Amino acid sequence: QVQLVESGGGLVQSGGSLRLSCTASGIKVNEYQMAWYRQAPGKQRELVARISIGGTTSSPESVKGRFTIVRDNTKNTVSLQTNSLGPQDTAVYYCNAQSTTYPYITYWGQGTQVTVSS
Repeated sequence: QVQLVESGGGLVQSGGSLRLSCTASGIKVNEYQMAWYRQAPGKQRELVARISIGGTTSSPESVKGRFTIVRDNTKNTVSLQTNSLGPQDTAVYYCNAQSTTYPYITYWGQGTQVTVSS
């Protein structure tokens, strides 16, 4: 059984930082493309950071330079370091695992809430 369990969310003041963690079981994080997404109320889920099997990272301009995704193969975790947070970063953050070979399975965690106060 595959599980992705997020932790580290919470309430933080504008300008603050949080480190979100995703602990995987049932899969190895270095055998999947891993990513963090977020979904704010009334908005679509959006990608905030991705790390490929080879270790290449990418993120959209909205978070580039502020968010960093890190994979720890020993602990089988993927973390998201978030810095310089603003109210626009308030959302539920989800961990995602995507297989890159057939049958292209996708797994999601249950999400962790990040709330940034102004």
